[in-house]
Amino acid sequence: MKRSSDHASPDERGSGVPSLDAPSVGALRRLPSVDELVRQDGLGEQRQSISHASLVRAAREVLAQARDAVRAGQQPPKLAELTRRVALAAAAARVTPLRAVINATGVLVNTNLGRSPLSVAAIEAMRHIAAGYSNLEYDLDSGERGSRQSHVRDLLCELTGAEAALVVNNNAAAILVALSGLAAGREVIVSRGELVEIGGGFRVPDVMRQGGARLVEVGTTNRTRAEDFAAAIGPETGALLVVHPSNFRIVGFTTAPTRAALAALAHAHHLPLVEDLGSGCLLPTERWGLAHEPTPMESLAAGVDVLCFSGDKLLGGPQAGVLLGRADRLAQLERHPLMRAVRIDKLTLVALIATLESYRNGSAVQDIPIWRMIAMPLPVLHDRAAAWVARLNAQGMRAAVVAGESAVGGGSLPGETLPTALCAIDPRAERGDASQLASELRQGTPSVVARVSRGHVLLDPRTVDPAADDELLAAVATAWKSLDACAPSLGHEDGAAPGTSLL
Repeated sequence: MKRSSDHASPDERGSGVPSLDAPSVGALRRLPSVDELVRQDGLGEQRQSISHASLVRAAREVLAQARDAVRAGQQPPKLAELTRRVALAAAAARVTPLRAVINATGVLVNTNLGRSPLSVAAIEAMRHIAAGYSNLEYDLDSGERGSRQSHVRDLLCELTGAEAALVVNNNAAAILVALSGLAAGREVIVSRGELVEIGGGFRVPDVMRQGGARLVEVGTTNRTRAEDFAAAIGPETGALLVVHPSNFRIVGFTTAPTRAALAALAHAHHLPLVEDLGSGCLLPTERWGLAHEPTPMESLAAGVDVLCFSGDKLLGGPQAGVLLGRADRLAQLERHPLMRAVRIDKLTLVALIATLESYRNGSAVQDIPIWRMIAMPLPVLHDRAAAWVARLNAQGMRAAVVAGESAVGGGSLPGETLPTALCAIDPRAERGDASQLASELRQGTPSVVARVSRGHVLLDPRTVDPAADDELLAAVATAWKSLDACAPSLGHEDGAAPGTSLL
């Protein structure tokens, strides 16, 4: 049977690439051919479930990676390990690129991993509405066309005390609509210390320009007063803007005007005060030992005219943008042409309604995953971490319980953490390092995303649903076993590897 090419190519023998030594050439010869690899008994299930061409493609990719490793001076993987890698590659080819993962990072509102998970009620509401038709824009009483905003408006007003409410597809869209509808072609005054950049490189000044407004900066990075806003108001002023610095903190010698002071100033000049509140927290965070997170109720009571926040941060719902405020101002925005472009879809809308219903029923801490995580007591976390450690050690691994911190994350409560208990795994004696084990976990099924610190893989039970404990530990055991067949350690012992530490 002909094997895949295992000799140095002419390019490798030339001046561009160093020639392979005899051991490396021999290691390449020991690699199986593509045909031999796809015929392994361990790939029987894959041969039944995917096309031969797809399986061959997966085998070629695995063998190419193995050759690269040998050329880099590493030992060739064993045949069983190559077979396992082909099975994983073939399985990955069958699934959609967007996969469910187990978040063991301890970052609660994890933007990279989809921010806040939804409640059971929200998921069931989406399933129910997705299965058929609905009265999304149809008034069942009159038999006439209705508004999708009507389904959520009263609920938001009841919970926050707002005169009126609108919802769009995300918070950046909410700010864009507010600035476009209230200050297009005019100046918007904002403190220099609040010109923030949010995730993905989007900046407040850029959103402002897209909305047709002209930026006017006042004050300094650390100190801005109401007088600075007053001095900048002129005939071209369209609005005053406040931006909650939700993903950073300025500490020390600082001054900022109160919302009430800015509202009084804006109203004296017949201008609207607009606020980007960020996370949209409806519960008192101090109850769980965290710093105070500003609430929509406080801003509205202070006189903010239009308030915007996200649905998928501390609110714990789906990605959405919520606008609250004065009825006349929001009526003006509802008529804006942009509302059609950024309108909320039916599944997001019904998930948001179900999330808000949990607040109205007083069951948010029990129903909404993000609040269950925040409220989870330290003794419970310690017991879960200890149970994980015991089960992993019983399988020959090396794990221990260590104290740690969970981060709220996601542009909420910057710098604030909650004490937690971590399951710390030390893989170094298994011919692999922590970053290698973390990589195996990410690429496994299910995918597990963990932290890496000081040569250990850290798993935080705060962000893992207790119902997923068995699944998590099985994934760890599989990843641990794979280290036996992996190449020798790459020598990373310096803490977090790129892409593995999310704190």
